Amino acid sequence: MASKLTLATLLNPFDKKTIEKVMFLREFVREILPQANELIYDNYNALAIGWSLSEKQTHIICSMAIYRGNENLHFGFLFGSPLSDPRKILLGSGKQYRYVLVQEEDTFPKAYIKKLV
Repeated sequence: MASKLTLATLLNPFDKKTIEKVMFLREFVREILPQANELIYDNYNALAIGWSLSEKQTHIICSMAIYRGNENLHFGFLFGSPLSDPRKILLGSGKQYRYVLVQEEDTFPKAYIKKLV
């Protein structure tokens, strides 16, 4: 029988401050998208968590990625390139994905990101 990994287990290798930021962002998304499914992917270089109104990865509205090498935390939008971003805070130059680098909880632009969601 295969064991089921929990988010707490997957977050265990990260430092306490990173885990606190992840939990802050999860709560932020739960407040604005309470009906969304949380999809968790344990990738090679990052732990990714996305929120979707279905169970499909391609329907993810927003996501976060916690990178293993440097513990950088991205909060982003899979289809972020067409989003109106008048403050120009979204990073990324690819065809789809845009994100913000989450440094601290108190500097995360909650109201602005909520409008983008």
